[in-house]
Amino acid sequence: MAASVPDQPTLPHTWRPYGARLVGTVLGGLLLVLVVAVWIAWGAEVRSRFTLLQRSTLVGLGVLAFVGWYALVRSRVTADASGVTVVNGYSRRVLEWSQVLSVNLRRGAPWAGLDLSDGTSIALFAIQGSDGDRAVRAVRELRALVAAQTPTDRDD
Repeated sequence: MAASVPDQPTLPHTWRPYGARLVGTVLGGLLLVLVVAVWIAWGAEVRSRFTLLQRSTLVGLGVLAFVGWYALVRSRVTADASGVTVVNGYSRRVLEWSQVLSVNLRRGAPWAGLDLSDGTSIALFAIQGSDGDRAVRAVRELRALVAAQTPTDRDD
């Protein structure tokens, strides 16, 4: 392994989105409080007029909102000695260091990405462009790890 670079974090290291998780959690919590407050404020007479189908629909919409929120908050990128694990929503992809060519965060892009040795790329929902300097730092750290973990012709 190459010498440690200043931007290189210690392994294992995990990156998660900050702003999107914070906003999603706060707004989700406020929505839940609002729905419960309205349900209670309606009183027993109004609540009793809801049919089982209507109540089930409301619960189903709540479950869908939770599923979307959970997909957002579980997004992460974890680097360890063997490679990188990317979790985007409900998909998980484990990559060896040799599969990762580069890390990018293009100006105005919603999230960072990995360019892979098979010619494809993969989005990193965990590194959100909207996180600003935090995202730039995460990309630098991941780039430093890719450089340190990927053998070159001179390292062989």
